Amino acid sequence: MGAVENGPPPTPAELRSAGPGPLVRHCGPLPLLAVSLLAVPASFAATTWVAGAAGLAAQLLCLPLVVERWRALPRRLLPGAVGALSVGWSAWLLGEPGQGDPLQAALTAALRLAVLVLPGALLLAHLDPSEAGDHLAQRLRLPGRVVVAVVAALGQLSTLADAWDQLAAARRARGLGPGRGPLSRGRWLASAAFGLLVDAVRRAGRVSVAMDARGAAGEGRRSWALPAPWRRADTVCVLVGAAVLAVPLAVSAV
Repeated sequence: MGAVENGPPPTPAELRSAGPGPLVRHCGPLPLLAVSLLAVPASFAATTWVAGAAGLAAQLLCLPLVVERWRALPRRLLPGAVGALSVGWSAWLLGEPGQGDPLQAALTAALRLAVLVLPGALLLAHLDPSEAGDHLAQRLRLPGRVVVAVVAALGQLSTLADAWDQLAAARRARGLGPGRGPLSRGRWLASAAFGLLVDAVRRAGRVSVAMDARGAAGEGRRSWALPAPWRRADTVCVLVGAAVLAVPLAVSAV
């Protein structure tokens, strides 16, 4: 038998930050959440298409600090890009005449949504639910019941993609796959989305019963297994994120 190593095993944060990688690999969950929330005032500050373009360009320049798998980047950004284009198209199509250039209004709306969505779409992919619960409880001193509920909700969100794949495969195996026409595909997506909603409601019911059985609804004082340190990389992440998201405000103020 081999020798048994002394000391506690490495935490998920230590395993994630071991070795080279982008800055977010060395950050805890609180800086990622803070920068994602700072995107909200940054989006409101982008009142012109110039401010929105400057803010989006500043965010794109920070991609090497966030992206680890460049091949998966287009798939992660696709929903946000579709949403920004649809909002811009709607703003251009429904713009009132005499209220300025409709093209600039559409471009501003699309860029504002992109500035809002991009940080969260990239940063929250590195968020671990259990680690987020440790930091919310130990550093922000949130109530234990709230923390457990947040951890359970984040854990369920991470399983939606797998549930969608399983649902789509099951429907195809039963001969209920989408047709070739756009109308048939639209009906298939609607029915599959409804099935995913039903599955999510059932899963939430099972999780709530399991949490209640394990005493998650109690008001007693809780202990947390893993520490929640604040590292130098966390400070760097918050400062860089605040500087980048302040670009639209600075451009709009000029």
